[in-house]
Amino acid sequence: MNRTRGVGGRSSTVIAFSAALEASCPADDAWAALADYARDAEWRGAVESMVPTPPGPAAPGTVTAERMRFAGRTLHNDGEVVTTGPGLRFTWRTTSGVDAEGSREVAPLGPGRCRIALHTRVRPTGAERFYAPLARTVLRRALRADLRRLRDLVEASRG
Repeated sequence: MNRTRGVGGRSSTVIAFSAALEASCPADDAWAALADYARDAEWRGAVESMVPTPPGPAAPGTVTAERMRFAGRTLHNDGEVVTTGPGLRFTWRTTSGVDAEGSREVAPLGPGRCRIALHTRVRPTGAERFYAPLARTVLRRALRADLRRLRDLVEASRG
């Protein structure tokens, strides 16, 4: 957890966490699932729905409408894809709801193998800052579980 200077010089809390793992599938197969936001509910445990506009692979300007459950609450987050590339990578940020940003990427490791990585930064606001240490632990654990579900999904689609 980092503290940075926010608006007006006030301190703000940033929760940063990442997860990565290897998958037994071609990088293009993992990318097809990872870059299609419409598939997020298949592998992200907290996501109830994710609607990208336009549909299809993430591209700069793609906007998303997400509904998810966290800490017993339903959250609505809008977001956008900011950049894509180099390679199989894109960055995103929220435009409403939770204040967050991050990236998704896939790196080929050879025939039939790749490494998938997710990076996220969340800036809690108001009273949420007091729960930041617990939220960081919960969010990191959830990100790792999401990544395992994604790996299982893309590996199973090959069989």
